[in-house]
Amino acid sequence: MVMDTASLLLVRDLMTVGVATCSPETPVSEVARLLLEKGLEAVAVIDPDDGHALGVVSQEELLKAYPRPEAGSLKAEEVMQDHVPQVPADIPLTAAAQIMGDLGVRSLFVMHLSGGIEYPVSVISYQHILRHLAARSEEELTDLGIHADRQSPLEAFIQRREAARTKNRSCQL
Repeated sequence: MVMDTASLLLVRDLMTVGVATCSPETPVSEVARLLLEKGLEAVAVIDPDDGHALGVVSQEELLKAYPRPEAGSLKAEEVMQDHVPQVPADIPLTAAAQIMGDLGVRSLFVMHLSGGIEYPVSVISYQHILRHLAARSEEELTDLGIHADRQSPLEAFIQRREAARTKNRSCQL
């Protein structure tokens, strides 16, 4: 366990750079699928016209919407929190954990402001903190934080393109 270094770690040391997003019109079923497929706590709802963050849909909002008779036809904007719980990247991880507890949220977003548009650029969640708590060595956490190994945008594009080609070939058969 590498917990003894928790007081030295900052949010940026464990956050995931890049945030899953959806539009306000995204059906809640698709949001739920995204959360499950990516192992996420929440997604940011982004205005499709200007990219400004409008709110967040977390697992909690989806669970609250589930009993509603119209749950299957709800859109992200109908269940989202109308604010984005945020934290600076340069505060201690222990402070971020306390903020999560105080706000009653499982994810906090690091926001960027550019040209009057505020949007999330990274996220820290319960999962990050639990992974740190459970880690036997720092090597188990190399995929997290500002220094994590990530695909270049070109590599990501090529991977998505190849997946789409494979899918299209299988649909034609």
